[in-house]
Amino acid sequence: MLNGMPASFPTHESRLAARERPPRAHVMLQRWESLLFLHWRWDAAEIQSTLPPGLFVDTFQGDAWLAIVPFYMRGIRPRFCPPVPGISDFLELNVRTYVHDEQGRPGVWFYSLDCNQPLAVWTARTFFHLPYQHARMSAELSDGCINYHCKRRGEPAASHFRYRLASESKAAEPGSLAFFFAERYLLFSRTPRGIRCGQVNHVPYPLAEARLARISHTPM
Repeated sequence: MLNGMPASFPTHESRLAARERPPRAHVMLQRWESLLFLHWRWDAAEIQSTLPPGLFVDTFQGDAWLAIVPFYMRGIRPRFCPPVPGISDFLELNVRTYVHDEQGRPGVWFYSLDCNQPLAVWTARTFFHLPYQHARMSAELSDGCINYHCKRRGEPAASHFRYRLASESKAAEPGSLAFFFAERYLLFSRTPRGIRCGQVNHVPYPLAEARLARISHTPM
């Protein structure tokens, strides 16, 4: 680190390299479906003030971003284990921003992750030190729209999203804002031993425009 600034920044090459399959064996399997990416442009200095030492706000053309992402988790299970009914499928909603470490590796920093599966909350908190929160959640398909509802335990207000996904989709172009948002394969967490990094691997997301019919959000 030099004068409080990171030694390396993400490059175009490092962002593309993050998509490569890691050489080591995977630990878990899971599938993410019907993700809704909601983004708000934010002041980079304000985001930086919320991050732990060793992480730095990642920006696109000088702007930082906050995101809310509701979605379905499907078939989550340890390696070599089959999905378990009632445990392997659940809902999740995360609030996140985009960061990089001192090595210039781009990734995601989660402010919170709401989930309606208690075992998943316990596992993520205990072993991955991620800020999972217990929540009552539901998602229903009606008239071609997804109605997604989340109420965190102990909170008076709830989040509600009603959205429709377009039928046509395509991968984000490298260098685009959509690529900056969606092409993230590392997540960082703060542990008693310092910042730790987890890696996921998947084919690039097929992205489509979403029509948002309703939004009321409170999670952080």
